[in-house]
Amino acid sequence: MVDGGVKLQSQGVFANTHLRAQQYNLQMQKVMGAQNLPWTYYASHWPYFPKGWPIPAPIITNGFLNGYYDDEGWWALAWIAAYDVTGDLQYLLTAESIFEDMKAVYGTTPCGGIWWDKAHTYVNAIANELFLDVAAHLANRAVNKSYYLSWAKKQWAWFNNSGLINAQHTINDGLDDSTCQNNGGTVWSYNQGVILGGLTELSRATKDNSYITTAKQIADAAIAALTVNGILHDACEPNCGGDGSQFKGVFARNLQILQQYSPESRYANFLDTNANSIWNNDRSGSGLLSLDWAGPYINPANASTQSSAMDAIVGALAT
Repeated sequence: MVDGGVKLQSQGVFANTHLRAQQYNLQMQKVMGAQNLPWTYYASHWPYFPKGWPIPAPIITNGFLNGYYDDEGWWALAWIAAYDVTGDLQYLLTAESIFEDMKAVYGTTPCGGIWWDKAHTYVNAIANELFLDVAAHLANRAVNKSYYLSWAKKQWAWFNNSGLINAQHTINDGLDDSTCQNNGGTVWSYNQGVILGGLTELSRATKDNSYITTAKQIADAAIAALTVNGILHDACEPNCGGDGSQFKGVFARNLQILQQYSPESRYANFLDTNANSIWNNDRSGSGLLSLDWAGPYINPANASTQSSAMDAIVGALAT
């Protein structure tokens, strides 16, 4: 249920973003730093890349498409969410168009699945999770349900057998280029989160609860591995950049999706604990929310830390 006043406000924001974002071709390049932490650089940063990192050619965005399939997946999910709020078909059609661009690269990697980038440098968890998540979301909304459901099931079968899920039931960052084995990369919270949303949507589409069983196994393992005194942390803290500072919110947002579909008191308690800690320990005097949910508040907060922390707060309120 969406508050009517909020819905009215959001419609203008969505419409403006949908129009203007496609007209703004931003030169940018992403690179993988230490611990497989992505860093996004824009034209204004050049030539100030970290010492020793090559400076690749810039990628210019084209509407909601660019050189990175994970970026495209985030856009697709955003427009699906906008469709859910407004019922405006143009947003769903935009998500379907983005999906087609992601799908075009399926199976062209030596390991299966899709690439992280259009330069074909890395097969990682997040791009492949987003491909699954978008397909599963569309299976529950688009007219051609069977088409998207087929892709979602195909992608999950690959992901589940890819080796990305380790023996502890958490997900490492990617696959080794030469062996296609789990690269032992950092267990980031967002990689544990997106899969929860994808599996929940897949269960919703199929009525098969085995997907929920797997999702809860991953959620429980992630909470056990990534919390200190019940509070979620990522390995990059306190220096997570603009990308990493979003990660925990992605986990909270997708745990909310799982919790609303198949409730467990432990997930509601987890979201409550983190939301309370953010509010009590990670909030500035002016109400800004920062990176370390356990506190203390780290200055400055920004749009990334604020939105990430709000995901936990909204998740707690919603469940």
